[in-house]
Amino acid sequence: MAETMATGVAPRETAARLRHLRTSPTKIRPVLKLITGKDVATARDTLRLCERGAADDVGKLLDSAIANAEHNDHVPEDELFITRAFADEGPTQKRWRPRARGRGTRIRKRTSHITIVVARFEDDELERRRQREAAAGGPARRRPTRRRTPAADPEHDHDHDHDHDQDDDVAPAKKSTAKKAAKKSTAKKAPASDDKPAKKSTAKKSTAKKTVKKSTAKKSTAKKSAAKKPAAADKDKDA
Repeated sequence: MAETMATGVAPRETAARLRHLRTSPTKIRPVLKLITGKDVATARDTLRLCERGAADDVGKLLDSAIANAEHNDHVPEDELFITRAFADEGPTQKRWRPRARGRGTRIRKRTSHITIVVARFEDDELERRRQREAAAGGPARRRPTRRRTPAADPEHDHDHDHDHDQDDDVAPAKKSTAKKAAKKSTAKKAPASDDKPAKKSTAKKSTAKKTVKKSTAKKSTAKKSAAKKPAAADKDKDA
């Protein structure tokens, strides 16, 4: 749970603290070093691109510190930077895991307390940054960190309507392509109907050949029987 700190903070600084986070401080401190001393926008981009698991929790705590500065001290977000960020060790939960031969090993589930302190830039630094942005052509347009609802974002509605218009323009093209595909399919099916009679004709020819073979086979058997009959008659005469 993030909370505002009242002790150890200068009047121009605002802090937020997250206590009893179930992560080791040694895993959180490298992430905090990446954002210490940077402005809020750069720190958010760094945390969004960071691959460590603790970056998500640190990003939520940074949003809480910025909200505290805007609500309590009335300091705009563009004028804030991170002065300090550190992680202290919290209470450690001890667990046991059984091992061979009746032994057991201790498991330490560590927790940490994270603190992020933000402050307003000095007037000279703010003027210098504004001059630098003006020389570069104005401040760069950054991606909004909060999600906007369609009703509250008129630009989103305009883009949504534009997308619908594009869909309407694309729909007739799809219909025309569907018609072309149907014509192609009918054109391909047409030769198939012409091939069927050809198959029937070949089948008839094959049956005709079979009948011819059968007739020739019958003739050959008749000749053999006729040749055998005279031979049998000659044997009877000799007898």
